[in-house]
Parts: sequence; C-alpha cells; structure tokens
Amino acid sequence: MTAVRRWLAFLLLVPVVAGALFVGAGGGDGPPSPAARAARLSADVRCPTCEGLSAAESATPAAAAVRQEIRRRVDAGESDAEIRAFLVSRYGKDIVLTPEGTGVAALVWVLPVVAVVLGAGGLAFAFRRRRASGTAAATAEDRRLVEQALRQGVTR
Repeated sequence: MTAVRRWLAFLLLVPVVAGALFVGAGGGDGPPSPAARAARLSADVRCPTCEGLSAAESATPAAAAVRQEIRRRVDAGESDAEIRAFLVSRYGKDIVLTPEGTGVAALVWVLPVVAVVLGAGGLAFAFRRRRASGTAAATAEDRRLVEQALRQGVTR
C-alpha cells in the first residue's frame, strides 16, 4: 500500500469517526421531562456537605434540600443555566461538578485532547523519520567482528 493510499484511508476515516461520535452524542427523543431535568441537574451539582458526592447520590439533609430547590425551580420554568446560576450564587462555584466550557475552565476539556493529538503526531513523525533513514549497511569492520565472534563460538 503506498503512502498516498494510507493517508487517503486515514483522511476518510476521520469523518466516519466524527460522524459516529456526533450520532452517539446526539440527544434523545425531544425535551426531557421535568423529573428527568431535575435528576440530571442534581447529578451535576455537588452535595454541599459531602465530599465527592453529587446531590443526587447523597442522602444528607443538605443534598435533599438542594434536590428540592432544583425541582421547585424546574417546575417554575427556570432554565438549567438559571438554576445553576442560583446554586452558584448561594453555595459558590465549587457546587458545580463539571467545569464551565468557556474561558480558563475550558482548558480542563481541551488540554487532554491536545496532548493526545500532539503525542500521536510526535509518534507518527518519529516513525516516519526512522523509516526514511533506512537501514544501515554493515561495514567491513562489522563483518570482521561477526566472523571473529563466530570463530570463537565454534572453538569453545
């Protein structure tokens, strides 16, 4: 397979993978129910008194109060952003389990992807460079050393 064919196959694979990711990440069957929205929002915020648990996972009174407040606000018709903004104003920005997707917080999401892409590119460059250098030919000195080692190995 020539290098051009390999690159062509790789370039054709990229949109296929991107399309599969797009379809797989796509939403479901329309807007979620109020109960599903409240459950999702409760899973996205931290329990105010627990360490490492979401409000949905915790059984503490503080987590129950957060869940009730979220459900009340969902039933009142507030958007997810408005509910998160209220929780952040009341408990601080650490209440949100997932960082924002903008500003400096976006680095949390972008840097791992950049690291993987750069690592894969570096490996491809290193392999291509090594392949392009070819194989080294044995010198007369190399042949002499091999013959000498073979003779010593045979006589022992």
